[in-house]
Amino acid sequence: MTYCIYHIPGKKIGVANDVQERVVRQQGYSEDEFEILEMSEDISYISTRELELQKHYGYKVDYQRYEDIKNNNITKFNNMDINVTEQTTTFPCPVNKLKGRLMDELGMIWLTDNGTFCLTPDSVNWIMSNVNPSQFNAKRCYVYNKALERYFLNVESEAIKTTRTGAMNMGGRRKPDRFDLIRAWANERGLYEGGDTKTQYLKLMEEAGELGRAILKDDEVEFVDAIGDMVVVLTNLAELGNVSIELCIDEAYRVISKRTGKMQNGTFVKDTL
Repeated sequence: MTYCIYHIPGKKIGVANDVQERVVRQQGYSEDEFEILEMSEDISYISTRELELQKHYGYKVDYQRYEDIKNNNITKFNNMDINVTEQTTTFPCPVNKLKGRLMDELGMIWLTDNGTFCLTPDSVNWIMSNVNPSQFNAKRCYVYNKALERYFLNVESEAIKTTRTGAMNMGGRRKPDRFDLIRAWANERGLYEGGDTKTQYLKLMEEAGELGRAILKDDEVEFVDAIGDMVVVLTNLAELGNVSIELCIDEAYRVISKRTGKMQNGTFVKDTL
């Protein structure tokens, strides 16, 4: 099988084994709106090269390699496994039992070629309006990932319109943010099932040491990498402690927003009562 790295200028770089099906039919682009950058039968090479080209062209770099998406298409929610292919997300239950199963999984996130999706009350309602029974197994049903992507893009567009006053109100609908994606990544790799707060704390100290070395060496690349790694570890540490990183940040800001003090020798020293 030959894999192609395609480029839609100003939009994205992606991988497909059938460009006509993926880019022209599914995504709706004409042949003069994209270009083929590279082709290879080596899926491992093409998966790595895709990320390199995304970085080179200045696009958002995928957090999961194409090869991993193709090879690991079973996603485990809390109470059920779903099967994700290039075109569909399939649920292991008949349509008449799906809504209850999905409502039990609210907040869960899964990855597809078309993006990362999150179960909310509104997205569950959309799924129930668009789900199809399987032709081959009466105990399974599915939705098309492309249609689901359009739904979330519309939700995001509506949300942007509501942010002009500085506040986003999506009625429970939102596109997964960076913390959601970190948690999805960690959950898929079994970190929450097999890890604990002690091991994550040790990992945090390790990353803090990397940050210290980057500062001493004045290494900007390592500086950025170390801070990013620490945020990832803190996100997972909070989750393993049965709280969210968002709650921790909000609580910290609530405290410091009322704090007064002054700078002394390059450090903010708070006033004492």
